[in-house]
Amino acid sequence: MKLIQTILVTFVLFLVGCGDSDMPKGDESNPGVTATIYFDALYNKNNINMALEHATPRLARIMRSYGTASQFARNLVNMQFDEVTIEIDMTNASLREQYGDKAKINLVFTGSFNGDKVDDMRSVQMLRKKGKWYIDKINPDPFAR
Repeated sequence: MKLIQTILVTFVLFLVGCGDSDMPKGDESNPGVTATIYFDALYNKNNINMALEHATPRLARIMRSYGTASQFARNLVNMQFDEVTIEIDMTNASLREQYGDKAKINLVFTGSFNGDKVDDMRSVQMLRKKGKWYIDKINPDPFAR
């Protein structure tokens, strides 16, 4: 009986230790965390379905028309990465934005593409519906050609 208990405890600890540790962590009631999870799904997970969960129906319809996360990211977002780190830019953060139903979040992307270091920045418009934040619009890069 002790042997079975030991095996079960070891198995449970193994399962708990194998969680998805590379997912962004934080409170999803914060618009910045939701935006980070959205772009992590697009660029690091390459999973359009995970990203769709954090998009408004209007943006989700546009995303589905591209078919894959990489096609959407390359054509509409106009950024490509092999791997990327996503950070929230807090320089223009306003606490007042988090208490309304709209927010504008700036994100800084640092990563690599084809062996070259790539730094980029994007701004997203977000809406809160029923207490949950959704990406409504990805603002175009004002410095793009």
